[in-house]
Amino acid sequence: MAIEARKTLPHSLVVQRQLVHYLANGALCSGQWLGEQLGISRTAVAKHLEQLQQYGLDLYKIKGKGYRLAQPVQLLDAAFIKAVQLQQAPVWVQSVTDSTNSQLMHKLKEGVVLEKGAVLVAEAQTAGRGRRGKQWFSPFGCNLYFSMYWQLEQGIQAAMGLSLVVGLAVAKVLQQQWQLPVRLKWPNDLYLEHKKLGGILVELAGQTHAQCDVVIGLGLNIRMPDQTDKAVDQPWADLTSALGQPIDRNLLVALLQHQLVLELQQFSQQGFAGYVQEFNLLDQFAGEQVTLSSGSQTMTGLCAGVDAQGGLVLEINGQKQSFYGGELSLRKAL
Repeated sequence: MAIEARKTLPHSLVVQRQLVHYLANGALCSGQWLGEQLGISRTAVAKHLEQLQQYGLDLYKIKGKGYRLAQPVQLLDAAFIKAVQLQQAPVWVQSVTDSTNSQLMHKLKEGVVLEKGAVLVAEAQTAGRGRRGKQWFSPFGCNLYFSMYWQLEQGIQAAMGLSLVVGLAVAKVLQQQWQLPVRLKWPNDLYLEHKKLGGILVELAGQTHAQCDVVIGLGLNIRMPDQTDKAVDQPWADLTSALGQPIDRNLLVALLQHQLVLELQQFSQQGFAGYVQEFNLLDQFAGEQVTLSSGSQTMTGLCAGVDAQGGLVLEINGQKQSFYGGELSLRKAL
């Protein structure tokens, strides 16, 4: 869904976060009461809540009574994440941002020295991005918008298969902690019950054979709002629906950071070859006829997993071929 990016003063973001805090449990709150808590007028309350609705907050206004959320919201809490995290690298929490990936990339461009494993998460994104320049639906407080910094000493060529390893790390967390049978679609999607659960966007900055900065973005559906079907044009799944109960986003952030650091340490040392069998066991399209497209070109074959470099292996007319490239799109054959 396209959400207009507006300039919002830091003070406004603080006020808006406080408003969501008061509404978070799903209770009905009057504009008068909210204004009194924050020392602002009812008109100002209404304007701030209208802005939050622009960011995708699922909010109802009940005439003469006040405001309430469609469903309770658990806000991201940096202090709680720090208390439960198993890694020393920092976790930064933002309320509304353009894109968590863009924020980390901006830090790098400014010369900020980032610690490997550092994470930035946000409640909402105004310019969330998926692969091939697609917009990522990023409503306020509903899902997880997560980016991590890493570094590859061997350069950009060492990133072959990286998005697949990230997918495996996420799948491990969801399987081990919540017993969810997540599947992976090459090269960057997570699936649950044949529906898209999340996506990965890896961005690189550096030299081919020298040290390379890596920003790993993850968008994961936690609790999709009521208007989702108007904004998303494919079948989707979310964790809350799959579990039948809310999921602790703060715990999830800490667990993901920990598992990703473990997997990326191994990947940095050994490459993708050791992950081939693991990925093939979770391959969403294993043994199925699929269509691979790039621009106007398409080809159909039997999905035969991935190779030691993380390339997609298709069996076409009895011959196996490997395919690489971020601009390729994979679909189940009709």
